[in-house]
Amino acid sequence: MALKKAVKKVKKAVKKVAKKAAPKKHKPHSAKASKGTKAAVKKAAPKRKAAKKAKPAAKKAKPAAKRKPAKAKKRVAKKSSARKYSPKAGKEVEKEMKKFNKGTAKSGKAETPVESREQAIAIGLSKARKKGEKVPKKPAW
Repeated sequence: MALKKAVKKVKKAVKKVAKKAAPKKHKPHSAKASKGTKAAVKKAAPKRKAAKKAKPAAKKAKPAAKRKPAKAKKRVAKKSSARKYSPKAGKEVEKEMKKFNKGTAKSGKAETPVESREQAIAIGLSKARKKGEKVPKKPAW
């Protein structure tokens, strides 16, 4: 038994060596397709027949007498697109963003430097609220 296994291993090893030693076949230049055209490559690929799927039976239409009348859809009045933030609130945020980009934006009594864009926007909106501009309420966390 052990002898048979050893023979199999040797045969496998010989096959691997033979594959590596065999010279690789190169295609002639004329057979290569140019980069611009992929037609030559597509033609070389074998064509496969698509398996036909069984089509489901078509539903028969009901006679007109048995059909129910279509319900009319309710039309919902469109809300007017009123501004959520006043233009002055936007200006306040813009000022705060400029300070943030310069690196001079500060927050709180301790005047710690602002670290993120979101924080700078929140500070701008907070200042706009204090001035009485039209800004939505803070979300309740």
